[in-house]
This record gives sequence, structure tokens and C-alpha cells, in this order.
Amino acid sequence: MSNNIVLKAADLDGYLTDGDKENIKKMNTLYSSAIESYKQLSAGKTNPSLVKRETDKIIDLYDKMGTLMREVTASEKDIKVYSFEMPQPSHGEVSRLIAKLRDKRTAHDEFVYYVQRAFELLFNLAYGSGAAVSKNHLIVKTPVAQPVQNFAVHKIPDIDDTIKDSVMCVMLRGALLPSMIMSKEVQEYSSTGYVTPFALFKIKRDDSKMKENMEYVLDLDKSFFDLESLHGKDLIFADPMNATGGSLVTIVKYLLDQGVKPKSIKVFNVISALKGTLQIVRSIENITCYTLWMDPVLNDAAYILPGLGDAGDRLNGVDLDENPRNIIQLIADYGSNLASLYRSQVREIERTVLG
Repeated sequence: MSNNIVLKAADLDGYLTDGDKENIKKMNTLYSSAIESYKQLSAGKTNPSLVKRETDKIIDLYDKMGTLMREVTASEKDIKVYSFEMPQPSHGEVSRLIAKLRDKRTAHDEFVYYVQRAFELLFNLAYGSGAAVSKNHLIVKTPVAQPVQNFAVHKIPDIDDTIKDSVMCVMLRGALLPSMIMSKEVQEYSSTGYVTPFALFKIKRDDSKMKENMEYVLDLDKSFFDLESLHGKDLIFADPMNATGGSLVTIVKYLLDQGVKPKSIKVFNVISALKGTLQIVRSIENITCYTLWMDPVLNDAAYILPGLGDAGDRLNGVDLDENPRNIIQLIADYGSNLASLYRSQVREIERTVLG
């Protein structure tokens, strides 16, 4: 008998307010107009005047969608979008980074590099953008020994109290590497070199279903976590994409039903759909969503548009259905360079899985 927890799409939709639904409807209307322009561009590649006209339409529509997303999230204290929160000069860097991640020509190694950069920026948004009132001093020994051993002093935000109880909650499998990246950031900013514990949740959505009847299945038999170690802790979820929020809500609702009372919950996404972000903050209390980039809509299969494809497959490679890799095999496939970079995180994951 399977030991699965299932959440249905209708459960998520029930949390949205009438205002949320109206805003999502407006966004869908704008994006439908953009799709019509996409069709015209695809059909008229050799017609310069048509290309110019439809390109201008798309730019105008994206400006309107961006304005609407900013208006919707402005009153939501638990939604933090990088380009809406940070100074204007930083926007170009993020826009270019997202463009590289979206590009189908971006190969695996380059994709991993840009994902690492993305989560470093997200960490800074949550922990380093002026939130700390004091600084920690790092004194490091340099390789220079003439005329005597040289040392350097560096100031970093003092966030020890904020991160000391953090636990990485991994939604396997696409979120494994992003979780390792975030854990490494915690370690680097901690004055004690704190390595987060890990809780690993085998969660997937049923891709045989469409957006309206989607199901999210948490397989407890293939998950590795200790409920007691999550109680009263700051839970961190890091995932490249947030489409509907269903996987995260399934896990958090299960933990709450088991009596776990987190101190806080933070969610980090490179790209998040407007609807998915709203569904998360509406259905879970004491949660904050940080996203580097917000996309406007979902298609009928609940994939983000314009999105970037299957981020998990682009990070990890595609598993064969009849022979999926386990967690240790997946880490091994990252290669010795990546595994060595996150060696403390690998050891903690091994401890979680193997006991």
C-alpha cells in the first residue's frame, strides 16, 4: 500500500480571493494577445514591417503585464520580487540572467552557472539588502607572507541570528542543487560556518493531468526527514520554478498537520508565476516568497509562460522512467567539481539519507 499524500488543484484554487481571480483573468487576457503576436511573428519572418509592428505590440503588452504584476504584489507584504524591491540599476543584470536561462541554446553547464548566480542574488534580496543592522568582521589569512604574514579584514552582514535555525527543505528532484546552493550561502555568511540540516521530500505532480484537475503527490516512503527537527525552525525552500505552488503547499500542509510549527517559512524561486505565488501566500501563514522574476500566466498543462522549459531536466538531465536515479546517484552526476564545491552540503545530505 502506497504511503502518499495528495493535494488536488481545486484545493489550491479555493484559497484565491475574488480580486486575485480578477487580476489573473486580466493577465491571461493580456498574454493571449501576446500569443496572437507570436503567431504573426512566426508566420511573417521575412516581412520587416510586420515584424516591427508585432514586436512593438509585444513590448507594449509586456510593459502592461509588468505594471499589473507590480500593482498586484505591491500590497502583498509576503511577496518579494527582485526587480520590484531592488534599485533600478540592478534590473538589467537580472533581466539578462533570466534571458540566458530561458534561451534554449543555453547548455547544461552554463545553465547551472546562471542558476547559481540567481540564487546568490535571491539570498542577497532576503538577507543582505540592508536588513542587517550590524556587521560581522571576517579576518582572513592571505597567501602573501612578505614582509610578514598578511591578513585582510572584510565586513559582511551580521545575520547569524536570522540563519542559525535554518533547515533546507528539498522538493526532489529539481530543487536539490538549488537547495545546496542556498545552504552554501548560509554557510558562507555564518560566522560559525553553520551547515543547514536537510529535509528531503519526494514530491511530484501528476503530469498526465491538466491544470484544472492537477494532483500533487508526496511519497513519504521515498522522503527523508525528521519531524521533530523541523519544529520551531526557519524552513527554507529553494526551487528554480514555481508554477502553481502545489508541491510546496502539499509539503507544508502535511508538516502542519503533523504538528510541526515552524518559526518561519521562506520560499526562493528563480521564476514564479503570479497565480502560483498568490496561491502560496493565500494558503499558508507566516510564509514569504522571494522570486527573481515573475512570469504572467500558466498554460493548460500548468507550465509557466513564457517560462524556460523543465528546469529540473535542464539542471539534472532527464531520467529514464524505468530507472530513475536516487539522490546519491544524482549528486554523483553533478560531477566532482560541483560535489567538491558543496562538499559540506553533500555530507549533510548523505547523513540525512543514510542515517
